[in-house]
Amino acid sequence: MTLTTIGKLPRWILMICTTSIAIGCMVGLFLVLLSTATEIRFRYDWLLYLLPLAGLLIHFIYKSIGKSSEKGNILIIEEIHKPGAGVPSQMGPIIILTTVITHLFGGSAGREGTAVQVGGSISAAFCRVFKLPEQERHILLTAGIAAGFGAVFGTPLTGALFAVEVLTFKRLKINLLLPALLASVVADQTVLLLGISHTHYQIGQLPSFDDMDELYLVAKVILASVGFGFASYGFLLFSRTVKEVTLKMAPQKWMIPLAGGTAIILLTILNGKPDYLGLGVQAQYLGAVTIPSSFVTGGADTWSWLWKTIYTGITLGTGFKGGEVTPLFFIGSTLGNTLSELMNAPAGLFAALGFLAVFSGATNTPFACTIMGAELFGPEYLFYFAIACFVAYLSSGDSGIYMEDEKSSAADNDSRKKYLSRKSSRYIWPIPKRSPKT
Repeated sequence: MTLTTIGKLPRWILMICTTSIAIGCMVGLFLVLLSTATEIRFRYDWLLYLLPLAGLLIHFIYKSIGKSSEKGNILIIEEIHKPGAGVPSQMGPIIILTTVITHLFGGSAGREGTAVQVGGSISAAFCRVFKLPEQERHILLTAGIAAGFGAVFGTPLTGALFAVEVLTFKRLKINLLLPALLASVVADQTVLLLGISHTHYQIGQLPSFDDMDELYLVAKVILASVGFGFASYGFLLFSRTVKEVTLKMAPQKWMIPLAGGTAIILLTILNGKPDYLGLGVQAQYLGAVTIPSSFVTGGADTWSWLWKTIYTGITLGTGFKGGEVTPLFFIGSTLGNTLSELMNAPAGLFAALGFLAVFSGATNTPFACTIMGAELFGPEYLFYFAIACFVAYLSSGDSGIYMEDEKSSAADNDSRKKYLSRKSSRYIWPIPKRSPKT
C-alpha cells in the first residue's frame, strides 16, 4: 500500500502533524538559545579566547555520548536511502547543545544543519513510536528534514522542496513533496505561534530599465552567477581540505578543535574586528559587515566573502558544530555586493542573487533556492533568481555539503559534456529512444 491510499491518509496526516509540531517546538527552543548565546558573546568579547576549550568540550561530548550522531545530516540521508542502524535519539539534543556552544564562544557556523538533524532525530523517534515498517520510514524522515529546514528559516515551501531535492542523486522524487510540504508548514506555524520571528531582507527598489538595459542586466547576472558557483566550489574544497589536513597532521584527534579555535582567535586579531564570527546576521557594532548590511551599497568589504569562507571552513572543518547554510548566505550576499560595484549593478539585487546562488551551488538544490528567493524577497525577481541558482548549480562542480566525498568525486574524469548532462538530468525527463527501423 502507498501513502496515497485513502484509508491510510488520516493516519499519515496525524503522524506528520504530530511529528512536525514536536520539531517546531525544538527548533523554536534552539533559535531562542542561539539568539541568547549571540547576545552574550556580543556583551563579553573575552569568550572568544575560550573557543579552543569549547572545541575540546564538543569533541569529548561526541566521543562519550554522541556515538554515530557526529555523521550528522549524512547519517539521516543514508538512513532514508538505505535503512540501517537508525538515527540515534540523542542526535537532536547533542547538536543543539554543541551548536550553541560553538556560537557562544565565537565559532563561524550556521543553524540549518542543526535544525535538519533535530528534524531527522525526532522523526526517527516517531518512526519507532508509530512502529512504521522499514519501507515507509523514509517518508517521515523526509518530512522531518522539511520541517526542520522550513521552521528554522521561516520558508515552508522551500523546506519541502529542499528536503525532496537534497535527497535526489538522479531524479526528483515528487511523491515525497506532499508529506514534506505538510510537515514544513506545520513546523513553521508552530515556531510562529511560539512568538519567534525571522530576519527579513530587503532588495530595495530597482531603477527602471529599457529593453537593452534589461538585456545587459541578464548578462551581468549570468556572469556573476558563474562566480557564485565558483565560490560554492571554493567553500566546499577549502572545508574538506581543512578536515583532511588536520586529520592527517594531528597526533591526537582532540588536538584538532584546539588548533581550529586558536586559528579563529588569531584571524580575528589579524582582522581587528569580529564581523566573521557567529552567524553574521546580527551586528555587534554600528557599521559591522552582516548579511543585512550587504544589501546596501558599501555594506561589505571587498574580501568579506573570502574571510567568511576561511572562518567557516576552519570552524566546521576542525569539529565545531552548526550548519553551513547561513555562512553561505553571508558569503554569497557579500560577494554579490562586491560584484555589484564592479559591474555597476544594483547592490540589493546582486546581494540577494549571491545569497541564493552560493547556497544553490553548495547544496545542489537550485529549484528550492529559486523558490526561497520568492519567499524571502518577493516573486517579482523570480526570473533573476532562477538564472542565478541554476547557473551557479551548473558551475559548482559535482561536490556538495550533503554528499560524501566518494560520491562527489565519482565522476572526476568525465568530460564537460557528461558533466553538464549529469547535472541537468535531475530536472529533465529523459526522451524515450526510438526503436531502430527494420
